[in-house]
Amino acid sequence: MAIPDLTYIAAPMIKQSDAPFRLLTHRHGVTLAYTQMLDPHRLLGDRDYLEFHQRDLTFGRDACSETDRPVVVQLCGNDPEIIVEAGKKIQGLCSGIAIKSVAKFLDLNLGCPQEHAREGHYGGYLLAKKDWPLVQTIVSAMSHLLQPPTSVKLRLCPSSSPPSSTVEFAAILEQAGASWIALHARHVSARRRRQGAADLDVVRTLKAALRVPVVSNGNVRTWEDVQRNKDETQADGIMVGETLLANPCIFANVIPDPVQVSLEYLEICKELPDIATHKTIETHVRHFIQFQCSRRPWYNKFRTALSVCEGVHDIEHLLRTKVTRWRGKAARKDDDACIDDLEYTTD
Repeated sequence: MAIPDLTYIAAPMIKQSDAPFRLLTHRHGVTLAYTQMLDPHRLLGDRDYLEFHQRDLTFGRDACSETDRPVVVQLCGNDPEIIVEAGKKIQGLCSGIAIKSVAKFLDLNLGCPQEHAREGHYGGYLLAKKDWPLVQTIVSAMSHLLQPPTSVKLRLCPSSSPPSSTVEFAAILEQAGASWIALHARHVSARRRRQGAADLDVVRTLKAALRVPVVSNGNVRTWEDVQRNKDETQADGIMVGETLLANPCIFANVIPDPVQVSLEYLEICKELPDIATHKTIETHVRHFIQFQCSRRPWYNKFRTALSVCEGVHDIEHLLRTKVTRWRGKAARKDDDACIDDLEYTTD
């Protein structure tokens, strides 16, 4: 299977990389989107968890003609056999006639900084040199035993390692069969997910050292940052996470009307019912409005009203009535962007 278009990528984000949001970002410039990080043990042992994510990956082919989009399914873990078996569950979704045209890819998470990843010894806590042989085995097993191409998303190797360690490790993963490497060039920190700016020099060095494509993740808040990142790193693609939650149109170089983009997302949710949870939908809408309106005097009223909505139609009614009234006609044209710090990226 050919490598997908890596130009503009939606990063994997906890409970925020749902199919309706992926489709929204595809409409506005994203060329490739990741799922949230999935737990292989739960895919194999939790039927409800498996069926929920199966729905997310096989959503409404007949209901929505735009859903034939490439998606990367991200897995985590430290057991090659378990990860491969879970991968087989996912790749099996590609065999049905109704979804045979869906291009799916698999990714190994080597960047999750959260406490549960530290406790479970996966994600960004597999970057120490002592774990390199294990990770090499996992990537080799995924690339040789599963049908979809396998990529890897990682962070910088521990700061106690030599500066060249990340490039050395990535070269090992390339040799193991990784089809492309995405680097979030920050160190892992369970307490501070984004500790300082991403080191784009490492991305540039990695790009020069590898034969497979390299994706740069980090330091993007605006469209100008996207261009600057690509110029500085010469990466094959740019991945964005938290900023995309606020502005799903960033790759189209557009700052959308927050109410209109919220309503567009809700329309997709109605076309693809029972895919995103109510909490996920509510959080997306809050981010869209917060991005440009968090300093408006009515924003706290909006959050309170949003928290008591019980479904898509309630949220839609809130946006079309109260929020529209609060903003006023002049505010439709004059709202200033106010980018707030969001904390939802898994890597």
